Amino acid sequence: MITTQGISSSLSAQRELPIGLFDSGVGGMTVLRAMREQLPNESFLYLGDTARMPYGTKGVDTVKRYAMEAAAKLVERGIKLLVIACNTATAAALPDVQAAFPHIDVVGVVEPGAEAACRATKSGYIAVIATSGTIRGRAYERAILRRMPEARISALACPLFVSMVEDGLLEGPLAEALAARYLDQIFHDPREQGLEVPDTLVLACTHFPLLRNAIAHVAGEGVTLVDSAGFTARDVRNLLQEKHLARGAGPDVGMPLCPGSVRFLTTDDVPRFTRMGELFLGIPIAPCTVELVTL
Repeated sequence: MITTQGISSSLSAQRELPIGLFDSGVGGMTVLRAMREQLPNESFLYLGDTARMPYGTKGVDTVKRYAMEAAAKLVERGIKLLVIACNTATAAALPDVQAAFPHIDVVGVVEPGAEAACRATKSGYIAVIATSGTIRGRAYERAILRRMPEARISALACPLFVSMVEDGLLEGPLAEALAARYLDQIFHDPREQGLEVPDTLVLACTHFPLLRNAIAHVAGEGVTLVDSAGFTARDVRNLLQEKHLARGAGPDVGMPLCPGSVRFLTTDDVPRFTRMGELFLGIPIAPCTVELVTL
């Protein structure tokens, strides 16, 4: 017989488990960064599948397989909630991962991003830029239209943005030139013809927020840039509170908590993962917190 005391003890043990996140590389650390800000008492386990990145150029079946393997590695290590911190993997594999691991909640980044876009737009005209895989899957379009059936959506793949960020070319003429190469067809050219342009631009890849300044310069005034990181963190916070899994929830409220810790798993090149991860996370990453793993 399961007693009330046993249930309470089990919940207490679960609360101390980390939140797991994975991405094809380090881009998902933009989501991790937002979660650390909104959930400072939680600990995190982040997996970057750098040996097989990027996911955005792969076929759907391949992305599904990679996502299942990454999720399995995190679940094997012991986590209380899983975040697919990759737009391409969320679009391709979220239902499959949820079905494979029914004992934990699995959160993706597409739905929060779509909600952020619908809240931000005033005209109902939204642009979405992402990797080829995310655009091909049309997940953002479906998620936006469920919330706002009257929305007009322009979706555009910008695959070279990922390489630009990975090379650390975030500002300046080269970044702005590439942004213009992609975005002029949505913003500059229609303006030149006196046509309406989107008032909201969704950065539907976790790499893209690092190019925010270059993208904003090209998109022009009056365009709101949104990404899913903050909304994903909010959804996770609410879910943990609802399930009584937030650290500090329950009978031990008021007891001192240790600051949240972060550990990392990567499938290739620990020094590069550490160097690039610091750029996305905004804080130094101690090499001793990074472990090389095989999926």
